[in-house]
Amino acid sequence: MKTPYVVAALSSALIAAPAHAETAKPSLPEPTGEQTVGTTSLHLVDIERRDPWNQEAAARELMVSLWYPASRSGGKRASYLTKEESAAVLKDFDVPPETLTATRAHARVSPPPSRARLPLVLMSPGFTMPKATLTSLAEDLASRGYLVAAVEHTYESVATTFPDGRTTTCLACVRGQDGAKVAQGRVADLRFVLDQLMRRDLVDRSRIAVVGHSMGGNSAAHTMLADPRVKAAANLDGTFAPIVPNLGKPFLMVGTTKHVPDGKDSTWRQSWANMTGWKRWITVTGADHSSFVDYAVLRPQLGLPAPELVGARALKITRAYLAAFLDTHLRGRDEPLLDGPSTAYPEVRFWK
Repeated sequence: MKTPYVVAALSSALIAAPAHAETAKPSLPEPTGEQTVGTTSLHLVDIERRDPWNQEAAARELMVSLWYPASRSGGKRASYLTKEESAAVLKDFDVPPETLTATRAHARVSPPPSRARLPLVLMSPGFTMPKATLTSLAEDLASRGYLVAAVEHTYESVATTFPDGRTTTCLACVRGQDGAKVAQGRVADLRFVLDQLMRRDLVDRSRIAVVGHSMGGNSAAHTMLADPRVKAAANLDGTFAPIVPNLGKPFLMVGTTKHVPDGKDSTWRQSWANMTGWKRWITVTGADHSSFVDYAVLRPQLGLPAPELVGARALKITRAYLAAFLDTHLRGRDEPLLDGPSTAYPEVRFWK
């Protein structure tokens, strides 16, 4: 199945004409939870699987970022992107190529975790997008007590830098790319990462969710279908490819007004009909495809045009509903925010 956002490359992430940057040091919003956030990176190699995009690679290599509640504050702040990654993201825009390396995130590098047995949230970014674009969501969840693992799907991001200094490009970025093929590979990536993380005492094996943006949201649904360890999943504005068959576990769909029942993306309506468990379908007025990730706040800071909904507000909404969903299904809390319209978030509309 061919999906438009799969072939749209960076235009689906930073929808804008070239413009001049307003600031050299963009920043992300502060996490809203009470706990200090730590972060570290993992380089994982699946020796039992060949890379689906690079036939010359003997195994599938992945970079994973972890965010978690830390036992102490202080220490070096985590970097956002390498120079090579920043240049790849910004190559079509009139912005200095190294600009995103200076992005101010909030997690500190490698402090000890505050405790073990944390609920785990696997995260998958949009097609062409680095895993770093999920940082605002990941830091917020970690500050609320979650372990978050964002997976960089090698050769599907515009650039991925490995510990030895190599930076790979997006070999999968070809016109007419098969969305179902991409999703299949991502399911394998996410399940492999989950296998590796399950070996660590840091993970509560009974409380695992998958969340993704765009193609990552599509992949979250199919990962939950394939892996019984996953208890809940969420799709942030991603087209389903293929259509989700019978799904009886909790699922959250958050999207733009393109994703209304009679909207342009019919895969939401078709997949929704096949979901038999707890489910919620919400749309956010004034948002666009990138309003649910870091680009929401980075675009205006870089002098790039942005949608009607202010980026900080878009991320506040996404963080609130995502946390409510995960608290409900991984922590057993009753979250009224998921029951219907809220005066605190009038931009959000519920669908049935």
